[in-house]
Amino acid sequence: MAPVCKQVGLVVLAVLLGGWVGGTRYTPDWDSLDKRPLPPWYDGIKIGVFIHWGVFSVPAFRSEWFWWDWQGAKYNDCIEFMEANYPPGFTYPDFGPEFTASNFDANKWAEVLDKSGAGYVVLTSKHHEGYTMWPSEHSWNWNAMDVGPKRDLVGELANAVRNKTSMFFGLYHSLFEWFNPMYLADKASKFKTQDFVRAKTLPELYEIVNRYKPDLIWSDGDWEAPDTYWNSTQFLAWLYNDSPVKDNVLTNDRWGSGVMCKHGGYFTCADRYDPGVLQKHKWENAMTLDRKSWGYRSNMDLSDVLTIKELIATLSETISCGGNLLVNIGPTSDGTIPPVFEERLLQMGEWLTVNADAVYDAKPWHFQNDTHTPGVWYTAKKISMVTIVYAFVQKLPESGFLYLGAPIPGDPSYCQVTLQGTVYKFPWTTGPQGGMNISVSTVTKATPYSWGWVFSLYGLKNQ
Repeated sequence: MAPVCKQVGLVVLAVLLGGWVGGTRYTPDWDSLDKRPLPPWYDGIKIGVFIHWGVFSVPAFRSEWFWWDWQGAKYNDCIEFMEANYPPGFTYPDFGPEFTASNFDANKWAEVLDKSGAGYVVLTSKHHEGYTMWPSEHSWNWNAMDVGPKRDLVGELANAVRNKTSMFFGLYHSLFEWFNPMYLADKASKFKTQDFVRAKTLPELYEIVNRYKPDLIWSDGDWEAPDTYWNSTQFLAWLYNDSPVKDNVLTNDRWGSGVMCKHGGYFTCADRYDPGVLQKHKWENAMTLDRKSWGYRSNMDLSDVLTIKELIATLSETISCGGNLLVNIGPTSDGTIPPVFEERLLQMGEWLTVNADAVYDAKPWHFQNDTHTPGVWYTAKKISMVTIVYAFVQKLPESGFLYLGAPIPGDPSYCQVTLQGTVYKFPWTTGPQGGMNISVSTVTKATPYSWGWVFSLYGLKNQ
């Protein structure tokens, strides 16, 4: 289950602090906006689920960029796919009625999301294709109420997540649209005009904030134009000062070309960003279970999907370096979460139930990874004046002894090693060059899985 007590604790803390932003008003410039602290809830819960769902789920070919790949880049495989499966003259908007969401059950989705152990969810409210997953007043005849499901998909999931779980609810929103005539006209003017921003981008952003009150806005589609074209700082100043979510809303860093990894809320820096070293600014590793796509692909092979061991390894490395992990899945056009994605989320939840202490509310340690044994990552947590160091291990040595170079053991009568999810204490000795040499030959007998293990180290000199 998701870390209910931890999430509630963070929210209560924010309330007790009386509006943790302290009544500060922000001006529409990066110098001011970058001083806004991140909402307290985000760092502690560590893990979110990203959901890429839209009209692109109908052709389900290549990726969520299918429209661009077909009619923008004109890739041969996309052209051949259309010629083989659809009549001449078939347009991308013709896919709209086939996006039925007929099997979409928001409560079932919420149940799966909750069991994943993640603390927040981010749904694509609008991708670069321009189709809005809510009945937008600014996307006439190209939204989920007018075309396809005839439903407010954003609203249904928002209500289910908030009523059935303790998760925070976020929305992805693309600033631009590949083939919108207004955007293309602004682009042709070298972005000296802003007709698209005034008629589409900003009205949509205000609409989703006022209507759905998201805890997180995941902006994207920013790279072709500067933030001054998007009026990003003006929107963010309103969001932080006067919006209905001003006290707890969180944003990312994709607000204009050259802004990513420099300004905004937390940093994403790139898709699948995983620096492997501690970062000075809070960041997120947005990655996807399907190695080749964020949206659903009908020709996805099992080998294209990350194994649970690979997912746990990515999680361990990410949080050890101070990041959050945003795990993406791509549902089908009828609203089904593919079983392999559901399985991965449920497996992740099982693993997190056992290893919760090492993940939720944990902090990076002095060392992010081990100085001797590759593939070992660390976090730490202070509990009742005692700091516990957690060692994430993906592979057990055949010798039966795990040598860790980073920890400096303290008094042998007090320093001990345990395994998360068990009551076992593992014998250890000081290594020939310091560190700890831990006997782990009984680990496989102590745990029901082999997806990755977390050892708790107590009584270290360098805790």
